Amino acid sequence: MFGAKRYNRKKLLNMKFVNNLKESYTELVHKVSWPTRKELSKSAVLVLIASIILALIVWLMDFGFEWIMTKIYGLF
Repeated sequence: MFGAKRYNRKKLLNMKFVNNLKESYTELVHKVSWPTRKELSKSAVLVLIASIILALIVWLMDFGFEWIMTKIYGLF
């Protein structure tokens, strides 16, 4: 009796998993609007520029704190 329940539960989980995979595939193929190559390139360039600007800001902050700490340690 317990074996049959376990088998049915396992079969039900397998069916849910397979059904979920099928629904995911259908959604990815038919419902998702994928960007064009041009849109993707523009986004990639934008991310690259933003990353460089952020890296420069962090570098300037690091350089400034180092300069301040050098001046403070120079007092002692």
